[in-house]
Amino acid sequence: MINSTLNAKSLMVVGTTSHAGKSLLTAVICRWLAQQGYRVTPFKGQNMALNAYVTREGGEIGYAQAMQAWAAGIEPEVAMNPILLKPQGNMTSQVILKGQVAGVTQAADYYRDYFERGWQAITEALADLQQRFDWIVCEGAGSPAEINLKHRDLTNMRVAKYLGAPTILVADIDRGGVFAHIVGTLMLLEPDERALIQGIVINKFRGQRSLLDSGVQWLEETTGVPVLGVIPWLERHYAAEDSLDLWEPRPQRQGADLKITVIRLPRIANFTDLDPLLAEPSVSLEFLPPHCPLGQPDAVILPGTKTTIADLHILRETGMAEQLQAYAAQGGTILGICGGWQILGQTISDPLGLEGCPGTYEGLGLMPLHTQLRATKCTRQQQTQSLYFPCAEPIVGYEIHQGQSEYTGDLSGWQPLFTASELGLVNAAGTLWGTYLHGLLENGAWRRHWLNGLRSRRQLPPLPTAIPHYAEQRAVALDQLTEAVMAHLNLESICKLC
Repeated sequence: MINSTLNAKSLMVVGTTSHAGKSLLTAVICRWLAQQGYRVTPFKGQNMALNAYVTREGGEIGYAQAMQAWAAGIEPEVAMNPILLKPQGNMTSQVILKGQVAGVTQAADYYRDYFERGWQAITEALADLQQRFDWIVCEGAGSPAEINLKHRDLTNMRVAKYLGAPTILVADIDRGGVFAHIVGTLMLLEPDERALIQGIVINKFRGQRSLLDSGVQWLEETTGVPVLGVIPWLERHYAAEDSLDLWEPRPQRQGADLKITVIRLPRIANFTDLDPLLAEPSVSLEFLPPHCPLGQPDAVILPGTKTTIADLHILRETGMAEQLQAYAAQGGTILGICGGWQILGQTISDPLGLEGCPGTYEGLGLMPLHTQLRATKCTRQQQTQSLYFPCAEPIVGYEIHQGQSEYTGDLSGWQPLFTASELGLVNAAGTLWGTYLHGLLENGAWRRHWLNGLRSRRQLPPLPTAIPHYAEQRAVALDQLTEAVMAHLNLESICKLC
């Protein structure tokens, strides 16, 4: 292990646009530095995302920062993402400050109410991390050159200037206009911000590399900033920050035995729960908007949502609610996760008006469940044991939900999924499933048992169930990703500046 100092070195990654590849590059740099023996931590001062993770202490952070922490070989913690904004519609967001709910704010009021508190949380987190790590690899958000927002930008060049961090600018060439994006971004930065940009990375390149050489040479001569690398298009996708990624076209998996449809709710949250299914060769996963025909998939997943009642209304308005009820009546398999499970229940009540008008709303009526939305949010890691499948290993996951649920009516045809009975329920036929446990499908043996239930209906042979937790598969994928990216990237020069 390389000796550490009290003042960690820092590196910043910003992008010309959203989805340029900041999260991916930050994860790769974290893993690359960790492989060299450094103690390294990711950091994102402020994140806006509906994919969240719960730390061991029960604090919420962006899922991308958890992934980056795993890339660095360390446990995720709140200091890595002191501010998390979770959009919930009508130009409002729930504010998670230091891992806990601090309130709900309108976009126009956020700067007034949270800027000073937010910056204090950021600087306190950085001071803490500097004492414990050799490197802090920081990620920006969106673009650092939004001139109408720069005065209240907490997470891009303000952090880079505070740390004096050499900064990498990442651009997505696949969307077109990459040279204009790079040059325009540099032009819009203030001189002291511009001076911190020490390298450019062009991401998602398709085609013959030599055809880009003249453009790279022009870019370096025009801007005076070296191009550190051109990363080719990688078919292995990194976990997305928000649901915009679900609109990206996905290649159909050839030779898949099962088709599983995920209802793409307008405020879909924690769709990273589905990553283990994306890694299953026998599964073709489809994200379906509510207004589309459901068809006859082998299973339907109703995922988490930040606004359960609003998304329930969308299911009714589009006719998807009736499609799901008819699908269930025909014996189709449905798995509801968190907010999706609440929607499958009998009623959802919101006496405090947390999601709009106070009242009680009818769910899809497919499971004996009543949910009441409460002011106190449940965020905790969980470890339990499966009761439905003979899994020798414990089941691990985490909870993030505003509602508290209780079972109602006759439960004779239902069985708890786990020894912690409040975490999930399944009917006797094994077709209707509901759980509060995010990360359930990461439990390899449980996932395979569940898939084998679908396969048996199609008279397909079972898959092996003696497989490890998805965390092991994820670690291998991170190694492969790092190797693939670093083959096209030279970070030695910029790291010497730190």
